[in-house]
Amino acid sequence: MTTIGDVLAVLESAYPPGTAESWDAVGLVCGDRAEPVRRVLFCVDPVESTVDEAVEVGAELLVAHHPLLLRGVKGVPADDPKGALVHRLIRSGIALYTAHTNADAAHDGVSDALASALGLTVTGPLTPAPEPERDVLTTYVPVEHARQVLAALHAAGAGGAGDYRETAWTVDGTGQFRPVGGANPTIGTVGELEYVRETRIETVLDRRSRARVVAALRAAHPYEEVAFDLNEIPGLPGTTGIGRVGELPSAEPLAVFAQRVADALPATAWGVRAAGDPARPVKRVAVCGGAGDGYLGAATRAGVDAYVTSDLRHHPVSEHLAAGGPALVDVAHWAGEWPWCARAADIVSTGLGGTVDVLVSARRTDPWTVGATNRTGGPLK
Repeated sequence: MTTIGDVLAVLESAYPPGTAESWDAVGLVCGDRAEPVRRVLFCVDPVESTVDEAVEVGAELLVAHHPLLLRGVKGVPADDPKGALVHRLIRSGIALYTAHTNADAAHDGVSDALASALGLTVTGPLTPAPEPERDVLTTYVPVEHARQVLAALHAAGAGGAGDYRETAWTVDGTGQFRPVGGANPTIGTVGELEYVRETRIETVLDRRSRARVVAALRAAHPYEEVAFDLNEIPGLPGTTGIGRVGELPSAEPLAVFAQRVADALPATAWGVRAAGDPARPVKRVAVCGGAGDGYLGAATRAGVDAYVTSDLRHHPVSEHLAAGGPALVDVAHWAGEWPWCARAADIVSTGLGGTVDVLVSARRTDPWTVGATNRTGGPLK
């Protein structure tokens, strides 16, 4: 029996909640991880329409990109619009889970899905997230105690490296020391120089776990005085982060590229609009699912020909172009994030061996419902 917790374990492995922005609200909103699940529906917005859809298709879990309760709340009364959704989900036996900025930054996340939809080959993040600050711990242990000390270090969180755990480097050698007055040596005699066969252990750790790991070392080590070194590794740019940079197979004019974007995404009343010379060649492209005007400078520094994102405003766009920045392509917020739904659904289906049905919402939850252009040409040319 596959449970909601099984689905969430796959999602949280792909989109670790700890990588979400501090202001964000991600995770399980309502529902029981122990409950069985047969069908999961993926959507951008947890709104009345997608909750209706979840009920109609018989989903026990609704996975949304946007949080339902982003701001702090004191209650979810049924006469409040969002409270009403929570009540309906619970009464219908449907859990709600949110993956927001953690899905923005991760591999196979929102911007990767958008880049793939546009036919881009991704070369890296637009704004790389720094790797966690790490330390290298080196210590020296009598050979016969090396395994127990290393096990204690790993149990305290040391030794993690990417998708690997319990990593270490060891080598045997000879240590020496002379206990002096006041010492109570585990090995050796006060006043005499002692030579001991020791194992040198090196392992890595997240700097945030430094105190816990050092405490574990001292508790497990047989010596009265524990010799160890901690060397800091500076945080380096990582391979994840907000936005993606990629390349088209060949350059094409901005006007053609804008049409490519429109054809790749679901239709909206907002449509797709571009800013810049329509004939400008576009090959190297930055994308950012969702509101991305905060990364205009990053797009310029990345040296791209065009930047695709949502919710762009008049003055920042005008100033960006005047400063010589890349062309801009503005898409509806919902449309730019919708390709992620299929990507996340595939991750869950693959991760659980097809034991649950995964569906992508067919509801357009873009709030803009009418688009109009001036058919007379207007007073200005």
